[in-house]
Amino acid sequence: VQLQASGGGSVQAGGSLRLSCAASGRTFSTFVLGWFRQAPGKEREFVATISRSGGTTYYADSVKGRFTISRDNAKNTVYLQMNSLKPEDTAVYYCAAFSSASVSYTARSEGTYNYWGQGTLVTVSS
Repeated sequence: VQLQASGGGSVQAGGSLRLSCAASGRTFSTFVLGWFRQAPGKEREFVATISRSGGTTYYADSVKGRFTISRDNAKNTVYLQMNSLKPEDTAVYYCAAFSSASVSYTARSEGTYNYWGQGTLVTVSS
């Protein structure tokens, strides 16, 4: 599967952005999806994950209550709605995927994911 992330940009603190990640192929519904981010000078970190069915989600503590991950299997797209953005949210955001037999499984470890998008830059100014 090929992943194409979009929706990044520059926003002031407190603002919102919605990232999208479109996937190619006809097996999108068999993939667990995740968002990760990498800030300048830091390692890539987990942000959010969503199960195949969309019924199970998990968030990093740093974004819980502010970010929402969702998916539309009919459109082969996963979203990350980001509200109340902070300067520390500035990073390149990556979508990722792996195939799973379980409809409810999610994963926070980037090593579990074997498909990655190219990244989209989010810059939050104070």
